Amino acid sequence: MADTPLLEVRNVSIHFGGVQALKNVSLSIVPGEVVALAGDNGAGKSTLIKIISGVYKATAGELFFDGQPLVSRDPQDARSKGVETIYQDLALADNLDVGGNIFLGREPMRRWLGLPVIDRDHMHKVAREVLDRLDIIIPERKLAGPVQMLSGGQRQAIAIGRAIYWNARLLIMDEPTAALGVPEQRKVMSLIQTLKAQGVAILLVSHNLHDIFAVADRIVVLRRGEAVGERRVAETHGEEIVGLMVGSEYANVVP
Repeated sequence: MADTPLLEVRNVSIHFGGVQALKNVSLSIVPGEVVALAGDNGAGKSTLIKIISGVYKATAGELFFDGQPLVSRDPQDARSKGVETIYQDLALADNLDVGGNIFLGREPMRRWLGLPVIDRDHMHKVAREVLDRLDIIIPERKLAGPVQMLSGGQRQAIAIGRAIYWNARLLIMDEPTAALGVPEQRKVMSLIQTLKAQGVAILLVSHNLHDIFAVADRIVVLRRGEAVGERRVAETHGEEIVGLMVGSEYANVVP
């Protein structure tokens, strides 16, 4: 794992009208590292990842990606730099097959009788290659069918595969196991470990401390829009993280 940060967030703040959503938040992540972003509802996690992914523009502070200022006009601009975000809704087109979702909005074309048509054979071939790379098993008959017929874990895997095919260097995952059963949660955790071994940096947003401790290297805790603590997973425990999340005034009632 490299020591030079891929992403640096320095003293980022943002306000919406009179509401301060984030205040002087800093964090960093290196290639092949999983950093978990923990915090209660309203802590600012979603706001922060939307700043990194180009949805919001920070009121103050700086972002750097691979040593260069990260100034994204929109999410597409962030993606072009290697920042991919998988939100809870996955943003999949249920009526399309796996290949159609991997290439959604970026479909390859070929010529047929002199006319441009979508190259569905290439899309299908790439879909199989991406799934094989991540060791995702989807039967051929389901690979060619609409993704609405797949399980929640398979759909999550397709969203991850799409990000990796488009050369994601930083993958932001927003509650990736929230709607999954236990076996599918384990598969997603395994995928995260696979991506980590391939050098992808992962920013993991999760309420699930079990997931965080299973795959993360470090944990950054947000509370009321501020970064209130950073811990290495090997040097902390769940009770300490919960205490940071809820604040010292509730520390004595943390289970």
